[in-house]
Amino acid sequence: MSFRIHQASIDDLDTLVPLFDDYRQFYRQSSDVARARAFLAERIARQESQVLLALDDSGSGLGFSQLYPLFSSVRVVRTWLLNDLFVATAARRQGVARALLIAAADHARSQGVASLSLSTSLDNAPAQALYESLGWQRDQGFCEYGLVL
Repeated sequence: MSFRIHQASIDDLDTLVPLFDDYRQFYRQSSDVARARAFLAERIARQESQVLLALDDSGSGLGFSQLYPLFSSVRVVRTWLLNDLFVATAARRQGVARALLIAAADHARSQGVASLSLSTSLDNAPAQALYESLGWQRDQGFCEYGLVL
């Protein structure tokens, strides 16, 4: 399969929103195309995230990754959180996720970002294998916590 990846803009919303809505449904959220569009439009317009979009030769969306800026006070550097990675069912196992991860790292480097981080389900062995094959290292020293507000 031939595809290309570029940084999404507001002009890409018609292609990106259905993928984002499918991604949310994968995580057991109700479909809400209007909310997905508003959320993505706001993130992109305010430059609060960087979205990389994979397209096939006809311009159809295959997948995306979304990166959010963070900072490390201890290291005194910029870091990014790779919060979202999704590939459409029909495009899976064809190198799209791998290419999106490589593109995310390349894009982050080009922006002077010192590191990327992500989290995944403990039982998502295929994703863990993919990350590790690309040099991502599992954090052995920290537990992750969350607080719903």
